[in-house]
Amino acid sequence: MVGQVLVTGGASGLGAAVVHAVRAAGGRPLVLDKAAPASDEAADFESVDLSDTRAAERAVRDIAERSGGLRAVVTAAGTDACGKLVDVPAADWERVVLVNLLGTAAVVRAALPYLEGGRVVTVASTLGIKAVSDATAYCASKFGVVGFTRALAAETAGRTGVTLVIPGGMKTRFFDGRAEQYRPPDDSKLNPPEHVADAIMFALHQPAGCEIRELVVAHEEEGSWP
Repeated sequence: MVGQVLVTGGASGLGAAVVHAVRAAGGRPLVLDKAAPASDEAADFESVDLSDTRAAERAVRDIAERSGGLRAVVTAAGTDACGKLVDVPAADWERVVLVNLLGTAAVVRAALPYLEGGRVVTVASTLGIKAVSDATAYCASKFGVVGFTRALAAETAGRTGVTLVIPGGMKTRFFDGRAEQYRPPDDSKLNPPEHVADAIMFALHQPAGCEIRELVVAHEEEGSWP
């Protein structure tokens, strides 16, 4: 049984795909996001800006207490600010790290007391293991998620399962609003988010004592891997 799964960024993109997959598997999705999810998808929702880490922690505790606890957490929320380091406004650059890395850590920190015997799935990126130009904020944040997750797995071994998911580019609205040079071409080889959500559900469905530690999920022809 999947149980109650807290999903950050659950109103859109990969997060929404995970919410749908959890419900389809008979679980109860709980959503943290700035925007409300589709009304027929989430059992519960808490509005929060994950760049405010103390607010993120409060939101986790509130939704967990209201819902009777947690079985798993999936940290699917993410943002980006493309451009040369000297050209990206400092506040925009720092917000990427706040949401992607510190927001992830804050949510997991607050959730752990509810997750004895449960699971954490963090979402990094192929740009968390491969650096590219004009993505210093995103790479810094996602490299950080990789290190954070590996350390967390060592710290919670035997008590709380931890899986690191490293997706390649996905067909979501994540690239909307970017300058043309930072948008993938229309013929780019990208996975639909549902495929990555299926991999996350695979990790959540493992029997006691078995953990999927790391998963790389990308289109077979996508350029960010290897």
